[in-house]
Amino acid sequence: MRLGVNIDHVATIRQARRIDIPDPVEAAVLAELAGADGITVHLREDRRHIQDRDVRILRQTVKTKLNLELADVPEIVAIALEVKPEDCCVVPERRQEITTEGGLDVRAGIASLGRTVPRLTEGGIRVSLFVAPDPDQIRASADSGAAFVELHTGRYAEARGESARAEALRALGEAVDLARGLGLRVNAGHGLNYVNVRPVAALPEIEELNIGHAIIARAVLVGLDRAVREMKTLMWEARER
Repeated sequence: MRLGVNIDHVATIRQARRIDIPDPVEAAVLAELAGADGITVHLREDRRHIQDRDVRILRQTVKTKLNLELADVPEIVAIALEVKPEDCCVVPERRQEITTEGGLDVRAGIASLGRTVPRLTEGGIRVSLFVAPDPDQIRASADSGAAFVELHTGRYAEARGESARAEALRALGEAVDLARGLGLRVNAGHGLNYVNVRPVAALPEIEELNIGHAIIARAVLVGLDRAVREMKTLMWEARER
């Protein structure tokens, strides 16, 4: 299983002062040296954290793979086609949200996604759609031509009580099975941390977890190298059981 480290919140700290530190490009280097299998960034329309400059420099410096999260809007899709990250994950985006709040409504957006997904794919980019573990959305994702779905793990991460967590984990497992049966490859992420990551990491068909806030928050206390290594260890241990 791969770990993609989302470094958006390094840029969030930088943008709080509108200066040039901390540099998310430097954070990406440190994360890779610590064992990250990829670097994830979200280039939002409002540029609240990651900037165009970051994406272009990361494309030149990332040694593993670059995963660009983006809304299905022409401006950002054009940047993706210019920069050519290895992966693009299409996500929903609202200006007033603090973070991505839910999965993409692929069914409602299938007309636009049916144009965007082939454009990105023809540009040599692997495309993932960020969706809730909902059968209708997974089936629509397969219809779009995307290679991957990234399952939104927020319901699981926010569940309170053993039965609620078990039910959310069961839904994730069923979503993984459905996606794989439709020929989709599967990643997952959102709200995963050092306490709750093991059961999701143990799901055998999930190829990659993309984790940002928990790792950057831990890094504030113990450093980015240790924070990444600790998360990787938890994921490996979950798969070895």
